Amino acid sequence: MARFLRAIRFDSSDTNVFPRAAEPDEWVIPGGFLYMPRPGFDAALLERKERQAFVSGFFGVRSFGFTTLVSVGEASEQDIASCVDSLTRFLVEHFGAPSREAAEQLARDEIAFARALADDTAPNTLLAMKREIGEDGLIREQFHIVNPPGEKPHARIWDVVEDQE
Repeated sequence: MARFLRAIRFDSSDTNVFPRAAEPDEWVIPGGFLYMPRPGFDAALLERKERQAFVSGFFGVRSFGFTTLVSVGEASEQDIASCVDSLTRFLVEHFGAPSREAAEQLARDEIAFARALADDTAPNTLLAMKREIGEDGLIREQFHIVNPPGEKPHARIWDVVEDQE
């Protein structure tokens, strides 16, 4: 089994902040290729939900939606092959790849990058990303582990309990 990145959803925020949300437990990649400079596209001009996807969205290889947080999971080689196939189709049908061969090579590279992020990370580790455009115009991605809070930040004010008769 290989380690790979899987979408995780703790609440409904991804469905509200992204143009399309990735499905929970869907295999994902960082997806930086979506923002490569190309004719008619400038990542610096993105607004609203598309801007949020640029800044913090991992890209789902089945739904083509986005997720803020990922968990490191175990994927079979069949899962990985399916991710390559799905991403290749996306690149040909929706991204204008010049050929199926070129699309498949980019898909393999993107999948390999996601695997490399997960390889040295323990299963179930949560990761988040920050993506930005540097002063030099290049896109930079930073990945970090999301640690659960050690202690509760404050006391609970009230509890909800059932009515007693």
